[in-house]
Amino acid sequence: MSHLSTEKKANIFAEFGEKATNTGSIEAQVAMLTERINHISNHLKGNKKDFSTQRGLMQMVGKRKRLLTYMSKHNLTGYRSLIEKLGLRK
Repeated sequence: MSHLSTEKKANIFAEFGEKATNTGSIEAQVAMLTERINHISNHLKGNKKDFSTQRGLMQMVGKRKRLLTYMSKHNLTGYRSLIEKLGLRK
């Protein structure tokens, strides 16, 4: 079960993927992963012993890191603007 509604997902994809149906763009995938990572991080603050969720979080962080590495190699200006929009790597 996702914590995001269909409208919220469509807004994220529209903002980062140029249109709501462009769900495969790297920018949209990173934005969606960031949203999920933030939600799960808040969950783990109250549930410190939820180790299966913690493992899932680490997998998502790794996937986001791989996508950002790919993007930094192929589209540096897009990478920098995405990092600034999402507030990552301060």
